Amino acid sequence: MRPTIRASVALSALAGVLAVPAVSAEDRYNLQQPVTHIAAEIYSMHTLMLFICLVIFIGVFGTMFWAVFKHRKSKGAVAAHFHENTTVEIVWTIIPVLILLGMAWPATKTVIAMKDTTNPDITIKATGYQWQWGYDYLKGEGEGIRFQSVLSTPRAQIDRGEYKGRNYLLEVDKPLVVPVGKKVRILTTANDVIHAWWVPAFGVKQDAIPGFIRDTWFRAEKEGVYRGNCAELCGKEHGFMPIEVHVLSQEAYTAWVAEQKKQMTQAQEPANAAASAATAG
Repeated sequence: MRPTIRASVALSALAGVLAVPAVSAEDRYNLQQPVTHIAAEIYSMHTLMLFICLVIFIGVFGTMFWAVFKHRKSKGAVAAHFHENTTVEIVWTIIPVLILLGMAWPATKTVIAMKDTTNPDITIKATGYQWQWGYDYLKGEGEGIRFQSVLSTPRAQIDRGEYKGRNYLLEVDKPLVVPVGKKVRILTTANDVIHAWWVPAFGVKQDAIPGFIRDTWFRAEKEGVYRGNCAELCGKEHGFMPIEVHVLSQEAYTAWVAEQKKQMTQAQEPANAAASAATAG
């Protein structure tokens, strides 16, 4: 790979890392605030396991430093000579097993719930392209709606260093729109290379693989704008492939669906007129 190409890919990867969705200042140091039940469970497990690791760290290193200080050579301590201790070996085997089981139980329940894509209210296919997303509404009120979602950050901000707004590299021209409180099933696939559909606030991250259909789901419990991006290194424009989801009230969503279908009908009218003229001729 030529140096210029390697540099381009490296800069794109860095842009992808820096383009982490932001909801509030505290998210700089923690996960995004969850807006789905699954994301809330992930957040809770993340916090619980950090505390478990902290307790283990304090216990192990505290004991080690206490032993070093208490039994140091300058105090005349003499190292003990002993070999196998069955009790100690049983204890330091069983305790980690119990800790792992305690961590695995809630994690397994959450993973199983993440895979339950049955009975969705809305089904949307998300297709990854280099470097944008295509959305097809396959089931629900918006069935038949389809569009491409492309980065809308001005090139002047990217190339010429102009002022970068809060949503730099995380804004698109046509966001995905869903209603609040509805189960949305996302089918992921790709047209060229492997991409990944990732929205942290939903607790969703699913690879989009060419030739395969994979699925995930979410039910947003709060209206708002939520952002993510492609989480696979999919090429030189990887850092410029954001995801923007608008969660609306049911009334606003119904109005959006009506407007989209109206626009689609108007766009189709010239083609229908041309086809009718060709048939008549």
